[in-house]
Amino acid sequence: MPGPYTAIRKNENMNIIEITDLSAPELAPYTRLTEAQLRNKRAPEKGIFIAESPKVIRCALNAGLAPLALLMERRHLSGQGAALIEQCGDIPVYTGDSALLAQLTGFTLSRGILCAMRRPAPLSAEQVCIGAKRIAVLENIVDPTNIGAIFRSAAALGMDGVLVTPSCGDPLYRRAARVSMGTVFQIPWARIGAQPADWPAAGMAQLKHWGFKTASLALTDRSVSIDDPRLAREEKLALLLGTEGDGLTDHTIAASDYTVRIPMLHGVDSLNVAAASAVAFWELRAR
Repeated sequence: MPGPYTAIRKNENMNIIEITDLSAPELAPYTRLTEAQLRNKRAPEKGIFIAESPKVIRCALNAGLAPLALLMERRHLSGQGAALIEQCGDIPVYTGDSALLAQLTGFTLSRGILCAMRRPAPLSAEQVCIGAKRIAVLENIVDPTNIGAIFRSAAALGMDGVLVTPSCGDPLYRRAARVSMGTVFQIPWARIGAQPADWPAAGMAQLKHWGFKTASLALTDRSVSIDDPRLAREEKLALLLGTEGDGLTDHTIAASDYTVRIPMLHGVDSLNVAAASAVAFWELRAR
C-alpha cells in the first residue's frame, strides 16, 4: 500500500519526498515533539535539534554534525537548497509549498529550510575552560533571542567559550541557533552543573578552582566601571550575565570577585542583556 508520501527518486543519492499527510510520524521532529522530547535526556546520544536557514545548517554541517532529514519549500529544491541537499548526502528531503510547511510547523520558515540533526556530544564545563582566558556565563537566561545574540557576540568579540547554568535555555533551540547565525556551532559551550542546585555555589567554586576571577554585570553599590584597569589585567576572567528584569541573583553577585557596570548617558540605567554582553565582551577581551 502507498505510504503517506509520494517519493520521487531524483538520483541514487537524493530522495525527494512530497508531503501529503501532515500527521505522518516521520515529520514528528518538525511538528509534535517538544524541545524536551527532542533532547531525549534518557538517551542523549539520540537527541535531535532543528537547524533553521541555509546559513545555520551549513555552519552545523561544517562543524561535523550529522543531518537526519531536510524539510524545505519546493521552490528551493533547485535553488538555495540544492547545495545543502548535496552536502547532506543520502537523507530524506521532505517538501511542499510554503503554505503547507507553515501549516505543518506552525510558523513561516526562515529562508524556507529546516534540518533535523543529531545533537552533538556535550562538552564538560572543564573542557570549555581549559586554556580559555575569557568566558561568558549565562545565568538562567531563557529567551532564545537573547541566548542566540549573546553567542553571536561571544564568538565575534573575543570570548573563548560560553557556559550556561542548569536553568538556562537550550542554545541549540531552533530560534536561538538561528539568531546566533550558526556561531553556536563555532564557539565551545557547556552547561555548568546538571541540576539547578549546582548553581551558583558549586559552579562558582569550580570557576575559581579553574583559575578564573568572576565579574558580575550588575548595578550595585560596589560596582566598578567596566573600564577599571584591574579587570583588563586579570589573566582569566569569567563574565556573568543574568536574566532580563531580575538580572543576576544576589548569591551570584555576592560570590563574585567583581561587580561591573557599564557607564551610560541620558539617564539610561540598563541595557538589554544581549547588548550589554557585546559591550562587555569587547571591552574586557584578552589583549
